[in-house]
Amino acid sequence: MTEDMIPLGEKLFRSAQMMPDKPAVSCGEDTLTWGQLEARARRVARALEGLGVKFGDLVTIGLPNGVDFIEACWGVWKLGATPQPVSFRLPRAELQAIVDLADPSVVIALPDMETDRRRITVKDLLKLSEDDSPLRSCAAPVYAAMTSGGSTGRPKLILSGKPGLTLAQPTSQGFYRLGRGDTALIPGPLYHTGPFSSAKEALASDAQLVLMPRFDAEGVLAEIERRRATWVYLVPTMMSRIWRLPEEVRARYDLSSLKTLWHFAAPCPPWLKEAFINWLGPDVILELYGGSENQAGTVITGSEWLEHRGSVGRVSWGEIKIVDADGNILPSGEVGEIYLRETDATARAYAYRGARAQTLPGGWESLGDIGHFDEEGYLYLVDRRTDMVLVGGSNVYPAQVEAAIDEHPLAISSAVVGLPHEDMGSYVHAIVQARPGLSAETLLAHLAERLVSYKLPRTIEFVDEPLRDEAGKVRRTQLRDERIARMKAGQTQAQKSPLPE
Repeated sequence: MTEDMIPLGEKLFRSAQMMPDKPAVSCGEDTLTWGQLEARARRVARALEGLGVKFGDLVTIGLPNGVDFIEACWGVWKLGATPQPVSFRLPRAELQAIVDLADPSVVIALPDMETDRRRITVKDLLKLSEDDSPLRSCAAPVYAAMTSGGSTGRPKLILSGKPGLTLAQPTSQGFYRLGRGDTALIPGPLYHTGPFSSAKEALASDAQLVLMPRFDAEGVLAEIERRRATWVYLVPTMMSRIWRLPEEVRARYDLSSLKTLWHFAAPCPPWLKEAFINWLGPDVILELYGGSENQAGTVITGSEWLEHRGSVGRVSWGEIKIVDADGNILPSGEVGEIYLRETDATARAYAYRGARAQTLPGGWESLGDIGHFDEEGYLYLVDRRTDMVLVGGSNVYPAQVEAAIDEHPLAISSAVVGLPHEDMGSYVHAIVQARPGLSAETLLAHLAERLVSYKLPRTIEFVDEPLRDEAGKVRRTQLRDERIARMKAGQTQAQKSPLPE
């Protein structure tokens, strides 16, 4: 531990000493001051210790957004243990698979979450201990253990290679642009990496954290105005839903306090990115590309993006290269698989439980993404390797088709999958959540102006339910498998496209 880094639990204690009566975290009408958060985190830690949680243990947390989620995390960190967030909506089988990997002695969750481990709520933890005296300062050897891979039915844990440490003296000029006096708004679910890490950074930077119980497009704008938020984290799905609000609704709210909008976790369609840059200003918009594994990543500002439309930026940490199928490095402009590597080979950025990385010699690892660099070193994403659809020998990347679909004003969200075809190998199938009035013929006419013919959907299926979760994630494998099962059963909900066979 260097002199400028201290344990997360120690940082909360110092912040509470400095500003005990100022608000630390809010969600809806619930607010905890720094002093209250510190005292309650100590009590949670004491209670967990009494239940057998030890230094270095993983503690599964299955809670919706709320101040109790934050109390749970800081209570875990004060023990030198590791928060392991999961969706509180997981079915029992999927939750149990994750719990088996994490092997926690305690699961902090709502009463209706089913697991074979001891389950307890934050309210119950607080009842177990009234002792809010200081604890010994210690840093968890693993800062967090995030869950990934659920879309394949084989969940894995990504254990951070970083310990539970943070800067003793944060500055608003740092990477995240967060500091004392800022108010950070996070509408996304904390069990995803982006919202979780952003919430931790906000409090570790002495900023006030504002959570939303669930995402609501107009509600985000209302919270920015109400809280005078200076910083917000969104994903492209949220951005799209905000942009789809009537212009008079968007104009109703005062967003002048907003200085920084970060978006990551999913590709952002260029038309949507440009709309937000024009609306809020290029200096406000920042984008990050990387995985929960954190081996390497890129960052791009709004101003840079206008000069490199569609890019996710230049390498900000670690190393990135583009290779062909044989592992050879490709020149700028040529599309291949993206491989990442830590700069410091002696310090691992992460460790998997329940999976193995796809590697190349020299410590290079792939997250499964496809892309290319331009001549100035700016990275462009095309899609995920596993999502690519091969149509008669031609590569079709679902993200490109989805971006074109989502440009239609009546489209709410979309997911594109490849379905088996006897002659072509696969064909493009589009699943679309839309407003009333959108037909397959109208949508295809819209797409024909934006996509080459072999990329056009051969079938279009309209659905009523959202296709992506609040973090912008889509379970593409599950959607594909369900449609293939229907095909085998002789069922169809799709409209055939007027395309030549």
